Parts: sequence; structure tokens; C-alpha cells
Amino acid sequence: MALQLFSIETTGIAPMRNKVLIILGLSLLSLQACSKETVAVPEEEPLTRIEIIVKDYEIIWGMDFLPNGDLIFGEKRGRLYRKAGDVITEITGFPAVLTNGQGGLLDVRVHPDFLENGWIYACYAASNPGNGGQLKLIRFRIAGTGVQDTEELFATGGADTWFGHYGSRIAFDENNFLFLSVGEGGSTSYGGAGTGNNNAQDPKSNWGKIHRLKDDGSIPSDNPVIPGNSTPTSVYSYGHRNPQGLAVHPGTGKVWATEHGPKGGDEVNIITRGANYGWPMYSIGVNYDGKAISSGHEAEGITPPLYTWTPSIGICGMAFITSDKFKAWKGNLLVSGLASQKLYRCVLDGDSVTEEHELLTGYGRVRNVVQAPDGSVYVSVEGPGRIIRIVPE
Repeated sequence: MALQLFSIETTGIAPMRNKVLIILGLSLLSLQACSKETVAVPEEEPLTRIEIIVKDYEIIWGMDFLPNGDLIFGEKRGRLYRKAGDVITEITGFPAVLTNGQGGLLDVRVHPDFLENGWIYACYAASNPGNGGQLKLIRFRIAGTGVQDTEELFATGGADTWFGHYGSRIAFDENNFLFLSVGEGGSTSYGGAGTGNNNAQDPKSNWGKIHRLKDDGSIPSDNPVIPGNSTPTSVYSYGHRNPQGLAVHPGTGKVWATEHGPKGGDEVNIITRGANYGWPMYSIGVNYDGKAISSGHEAEGITPPLYTWTPSIGICGMAFITSDKFKAWKGNLLVSGLASQKLYRCVLDGDSVTEEHELLTGYGRVRNVVQAPDGSVYVSVEGPGRIIRIVPE
């Protein structure tokens, strides 16, 4: 700010002019002081480097870390590995995995209290009695290079006869409740009035839901009662098409999810207790034959998405940046794109996405993203299966 002072040369009023100049000068200093106190200095953008730390594997879906920093990761074909330093060892004895279509070993998650109980959780596609596939959730411990103490905690039941839309991700909230995302399964994925698959709206079906469990697989007594049921079940929210990303916001504790739309309409959602997210009757996208599903996503009793992409990016994994090492990016949301072959950094204002930036391109289909204990970001990409480490400097 610049102030221009005017002199008055009339005889006999010079002392008054001096007082005016002093007052204006003090006012200018005051304004400058206020300016220094209120102007926000933008946070510095981080410098990053990229390292390929795992290469030449099959599709890598699930990744997580032991408290000592060792990386646990799984291949879609049902193989589990532990990376300690530069040494990668296969962990044998994992249950048989159904790999037809979109099935496979889908996610791996270490219990927050691993040092006390040693539990590791995994979800995977398994054969269903009769035909098709189902989704299972297990927990197990590792002894040496093998799996032991395996316990089955959850199974969808019901046949997924087209071997698609299993989901699935695992996340623990701040109270150690386990959230499990499950796709719609069934025989088809066609939205709107002509749908042949209403699993996501069926209160008796485990498909097309996000489930909330205690860490031993039992049902919390404060879970919601979904319309059509008379008691709480594992179902926490419903009306989901294919949610393949799940993460807990580090500040609010809210559970966030990503969900594949049909042709267009990939979603980011905040998961609310007992909420209906609309599929298969509501979507911003359209069916693959071009036919509309709904006129928008707004309707009574339906929770609209927080943020969407059209055309679809093939949205999958998600993670929040919590490390101070990423400077101005701290608090941003990362989401992966399979079809777009990109990693996106989304700037948040509360529960709103205000900007999106492309962080990683040209490495193939981006499947998953997690933050490591040291603050770096691990990204799994396909073609072939690799894990890329993004390191802030």
C-alpha cells in the first residue's frame, strides 16, 4: 500500500501539518504491521524422486507394512510376499484363490495392533459351492515363511457367475473396526430399470455393500438395521457397484471409498452409517450400450457421490498423504486410475475435492496406492507388475 502526503503551505498552520504527517506515518506503520501478520505464506511444493523397488511380478493388488517397515504384498494369482530390505520372500500356505475374470488375491491389511496379536488380514475370490465365485475375508499369522492360524471371518455366499465386481478393500478405523468393501457380484452389471442384478439393494445379500466388523469377524451391536432387515448385520452401507478403494481420513476418522462407475461416473464417497449409494438404479454414468441409468444421482434416500470422473478413469486404490515430508501436499487424497493409467493427487477443502493433479503417468495401469511408515508413497502398477516408490526430498 502507498500513501501520498500533501503539504499545506499556508502561514501559521505548519505545526498542524506536522501532526497530520506524524499521524499518517503511524497509520502507515500500523497497516504494514497488520499486513505482515495476516498474509499467509504458501506452503512449499515438495520435490520428489521415483524408484522402482519391485519389478517383473504379476498384477499386485494388495500392499501393507509391518511395524518394522517390511512390505507385505500379494499377486492376483494368489501368491503372498514379504519384502525386507532388498530381499523378497514368498509366504507359502495361503488358501486357494479363484483367479477367473476379476477374481484373485485382492487386498492385504496388517492389524493396527500387530505387535500384540500378529494378525494379518486378506480378502480374496474363492470358489463358490455349485458355480461362480464368492469373496472371503480371512486373518492369519506368519511363522517364518509360511501362513499359520488361518481363520475365515466372512464370506459373501451367493454366486458371482460372471466372475466380476468383487471389490474389494480392507480398512481399520481409529477404533479398530474393520471395514470391507464388496462389489455387486451376481450375473451381470447393468444399471437402471432393466437391471438383472439387484444384489446391491438386496438387504439379504452381502454383495454390493460395505461391511463393518469387529476384528474377530463378529458384528458390532451398533451397526445399522438396513431396510428389509430386523436386526443389525455386517452391512454398514449399501447400493455399491464395485468399490475398490477404502481409506480412513486421518483428521476426521471418516471412511472414504472409491467406486467404479459404468461408462462414466467413477466415484469418491464418504461412507455414512446405513446410507444407500444408489446402484443399480442411480449413477452419473450410463450403461455400456449407451442407455441411461438415471437422470442424475439425486433422489430421496440416495446419497450422491462426493466427486466423480467422466470419462471413467478406472478408479481403484486410495490413500491420504499424512507425512510432513510432502509439505504442501499433506492432507491431499491420492487415487489410482486403471483405464487412465495415472495417479491423481486431489486437493481437499474439508470434505470437498477442489483440485486434481496428475502425479504419475506413463507407467501402465495404476492399481493401488499406500503410504509407508517412513512417509513415502508406494504405488502398484501393471504391465508387468511393479511397485513404484515416490520419495519426498
